[in-house]
Amino acid sequence: MIRRISQSCMFDKLHEECGVFGIFGHPEASKMAYLGLYALQHRGQESAGIAASDGERLIAYRAMGHVADVFTEAELARLQGRLAVGHVRYSTAGASKLINAQPMLIDCQHGQIALCHNGNLVNASELREALSRGGAIFQTSSDSEVILHLYARSQAAHVEEAIIESLSQIRGAFSLVLATADRLIAVRDPHGFRPLAIGRLGEATVVASETCAMDLIDATWVRDVEPGEIVVIDASGLRSIKPFAPAAISQCVFEHVYFARPDSYVFGESVNAVRMTFGRLLARESPAEADVVVPVPDSGVCAATGYAEEAGLPLRMGLIRNHYVGRTFIEPQQSIRHFGVKVKLNPVRSVLDGQRVVLVDDSIVRGTTSKKIVRMIKAAGAREVHVRISCPPTISPCYYGVDTPRRSELIAATHTLEEIRKYLEADSLCYLSLEGLLVGVNSHRSQYCTSCYTGHYPVPFPKDQASQLPLPLKLVPPSSHEP
Repeated sequence: MIRRISQSCMFDKLHEECGVFGIFGHPEASKMAYLGLYALQHRGQESAGIAASDGERLIAYRAMGHVADVFTEAELARLQGRLAVGHVRYSTAGASKLINAQPMLIDCQHGQIALCHNGNLVNASELREALSRGGAIFQTSSDSEVILHLYARSQAAHVEEAIIESLSQIRGAFSLVLATADRLIAVRDPHGFRPLAIGRLGEATVVASETCAMDLIDATWVRDVEPGEIVVIDASGLRSIKPFAPAAISQCVFEHVYFARPDSYVFGESVNAVRMTFGRLLARESPAEADVVVPVPDSGVCAATGYAEEAGLPLRMGLIRNHYVGRTFIEPQQSIRHFGVKVKLNPVRSVLDGQRVVLVDDSIVRGTTSKKIVRMIKAAGAREVHVRISCPPTISPCYYGVDTPRRSELIAATHTLEEIRKYLEADSLCYLSLEGLLVGVNSHRSQYCTSCYTGHYPVPFPKDQASQLPLPLKLVPPSSHEP
C-alpha cells in the first residue's frame, strides 16, 4: 500500500516560514544564490526559485521541490549576471502551487522587479479586496503579490520611492529581498519580526535570512538589516533608508527555539548558544531524578546538551533520525504501530534499556508525535521518561509568517499540564518558563514577539479578520507582554 504520511503524524512541529537570499556584484551570482538557498532549505521545502540580472534584464526560474532537485547546471547557466535573488518557500499564505512560488517577477511602469518575501501580511486580504475593486487582476493566492500590485500602481518617480509608498500600506511581518535590473534591495518591517542579515564576499554584498547561508559561500556577516530599514545596494555601494515610523521591536523568539539552524547567528545571537542556555535554564527550573539525557533529534540536541551539562547527567543519542524521509511510502497491508514516527526516528535500546530518561525537545504542538516517542522509548526498556520542553507551552497561533495549527489543535491551549502529561504517558512533564525563555535570549521582553506563548499580538488585525480568530485574543503593544 502506498501511503502519504500526514504532516501532523510525522512532523508535529510549527513549520518554517520561508528563506530569502540575495547577492550583488559577484560573477557567479546565480550559483552563489543556489548555494545560499541550499543552506536555507530548512526554512522551506515546497518550492525554490532564483531571479538573476545581467545588468539589463531579469530572468527567473522557479519550480516545486527541494533546491537540489529544482536547479540543474543548465538552468543556472541561463541565469547570467552579477545580481541574483532567491527564495525557498513553505506556504503560510497561499496554496502550495507553482504559481505561488517565488521570486515573483513583474514588469511595470517602474521597470522589472523580482520579490522574495519571508513573513505574513495581516492586512493582505483587505488590501487585495480594495485593489481588486480598482481593477487589479491577481495571478496568485499569495499575500506577497499585494506588495507588487501596490508597487506597480505607485506614481512615485523613483524605484525606492515606489517601494516606500507600497510598503507604507502593509502591516505585519516582512523581510524582503528585491532585485531590479541594476540593484539589490533588502527590507525589514518596522517590528523586525523576521531575521535578515547583511554580509560581504570579496567585493560582493550578500543578504540572507540566516548567516549559515553566508558560511557556505565563505561570506562574512557584517550586520543585520535593522527593523524598519531599507538597504539599497548598487554599483555605487550600499545606502540605508529609514522611512518608516519607529515601532516596538517584536523579533520572533521561535527563530531561536526551533526555526533557525544552530550554526546561524539570528538577531545578533548565536542560535546554538541560546538553545544551550535554554537547556541549562530548564535544568535549573525543572530537574529530574534520572540516569541519562536524550534529545529528540535534531532540534532538541542543543537544549539537551545544555540540560545535561547543568544537571551533571550523561547526554546520549537514544533516538536516531532518518534524514532521508519523504512524504510517500510503501506500507505493508498489516499496519505497523506508530508507522509515521518510526520511519523518522528509531530508539537505541542499548542506551535506553533500564534507564530513567530525561527526554528533551524544543516544543510540543499537538502532542501526537511526542506521545508516540514516549511509547517508543518505554518499549525500548526505559524505566521512566521525564519530558522537558525548552520553551513555554504553545497556546496561540502565529499570524506573522509561521504555519501554526488552529488554537483548538494546540494541546497546551486546551489542556492542563497534568492532562498533557497523562496524554503523553510521561512520568513527568515540564516546560521552560517564559521568564526563562527571555533570559535565554539575553533580551528585555519588549524586543521579542511571544504571541504563541501569551496570546498577545503586537500588530492589530483588521476587524473582519480579528472576528474570525480563536479566542482568547489580546491585541496589545509588545512592550506590555506579561509572563
